[in-house]
Amino acid sequence: MRIIKATNTDKDRGFTVKLKEFFKKYGKRSIAIAAGVLIIGTAVTLNLVLPASKPAAAENNGASGQAGKKEEEDFFAASALNRTKARDEAMEVLHTVVDAGTDREASKQALSDISRISSDIEKEANIETLIKAKGFDDCIAVISGDTLNIVVKSDDKLLPNEVAQIKEIAYKSADVLPDNVVITLKK
Repeated sequence: MRIIKATNTDKDRGFTVKLKEFFKKYGKRSIAIAAGVLIIGTAVTLNLVLPASKPAAAENNGASGQAGKKEEEDFFAASALNRTKARDEAMEVLHTVVDAGTDREASKQALSDISRISSDIEKEANIETLIKAKGFDDCIAVISGDTLNIVVKSDDKLLPNEVAQIKEIAYKSADVLPDNVVITLKK
């Protein structure tokens, strides 16, 4: 006796045909580049959003007052380092896309992203310098699209005039509307 199995080859063929048409329309390289940029964007966002882990040296420090100060300094240094590492990785991928040069549209988009990231780096540095010049011990600024997140080190609660000064710096330096500026206090 012979057993014949029914297969869904028609469904499978329809899917494979659609998949082949999709790759022909958009190109394998363009899809890979878009996926890479998406992955890097996610990595940058996660590096900036997730808190930096505490170094072992700060945990084992015997003097609690010094440990607190060291932890605060480590927070700002670690945040700046994480931001720089994430941006460097993104820039490396974007430069790879530009250097490949096979897809003009992808190269054009990569150059645009490189320009935007470079501009954001410059704006963030200016904002941090100007905020520190206003008397704050330390700060870190992160531009994410139309939003600007600023973490300011201060022992006291921020006064309304200090918040206004920070938002004015953000507006003048990065053209970010005051409603889109998020200020976080780190003691």
